[in-house]
Amino acid sequence: MRSEAWRDQQIIAAIVLLIAAGSFSIACVGCAKPVESTVVVYSTVDKGSSAPIFSAFHRKAGGAIQPTVMSDRNTNQAGELVDQIIAEKDQPVADVLWNDEILQTIRLQKLGLLERHSWNLEAGYPIDMQSKDGTWCGFAARARVLLVNTRQLTDPIDYPKTVDELADPKWKQKCGIASPLLGTTATHAAVIRDMRGEAAALAWFKAVAENAVVYPTNQSVAIAVATGKVAWGLTDSDAAITELDDDRPVAIVFPDQATEAPGTLRIPNTVAILKGAPHPIAAAMLVDYLVTPQTEDRLAMGNGAQLPISRLAEQRPRTLTDEPVRWMRVDFESAASNWESFAPQLLQLFP
Repeated sequence: MRSEAWRDQQIIAAIVLLIAAGSFSIACVGCAKPVESTVVVYSTVDKGSSAPIFSAFHRKAGGAIQPTVMSDRNTNQAGELVDQIIAEKDQPVADVLWNDEILQTIRLQKLGLLERHSWNLEAGYPIDMQSKDGTWCGFAARARVLLVNTRQLTDPIDYPKTVDELADPKWKQKCGIASPLLGTTATHAAVIRDMRGEAAALAWFKAVAENAVVYPTNQSVAIAVATGKVAWGLTDSDAAITELDDDRPVAIVFPDQATEAPGTLRIPNTVAILKGAPHPIAAAMLVDYLVTPQTEDRLAMGNGAQLPISRLAEQRPRTLTDEPVRWMRVDFESAASNWESFAPQLLQLFP
């Protein structure tokens, strides 16, 4: 009969073979417990922004965890990606969702398709940038800004100062907005409905539909302003900074800064672990890495000049001036709760 020592040697040899074959890794970020060697990410963020961050995480993990980034049908549209996650719910493929459209993340939250996580955030991290149940966390936001053509509006005193001016007849056919049924403009529309109530929000959007030029995307709004098709428009800060970086005749205005105004809306990236994630340990490590000030600094320095949420971030994005910005306080989960009933009514105004 073989000895117990011999059996122990065989078990150890088998473990060594498994490690060599890549079945699992014994390295992890800041700990020694076994982790998976891969983590699968569904991301709506462009590869130019996300790839350096995933590479940095891979290095931080000592090369032990390799992020694999996937998307649906070669698209990074949040709605389609979320539809794919829903279709895969019984046999999940991905571990982590990195999404730049928060309404879609909350859609998964309400369906119970996100795992709860204990987020490692500093004291004072804005409560509107994290879920109430611990299923998602926001970081690195885009601001909803007014982009102004400085050749058409040469004096800053004449610049629009509020989002409400989209409905002002003074600017009829001289201002632009993206369709409020898609992307961050949909999130903005949901927030307006939540803050004003359904009737008042619909009345305002009706006036906007009659007054402003409607474009398919925020990028097309920014291009329209930069090329002088309209004098100004409501868009995202990353679309606005692209035109500014290209030396177009434009200026960025952070709207609604007056004392009685609500402040400028910022819409964060969100990250979450998907329900039934095949690689939960590696997923937890990745999401913790994504919400660090260091990741926000990388995104602030990137093409989109995204806005850090953490007060510990060191990089000031070039979208900001020396003037402080007062941010709108938002309950995104409340805003999302009425979106499905509100969207069809908006569709009648913006067919």
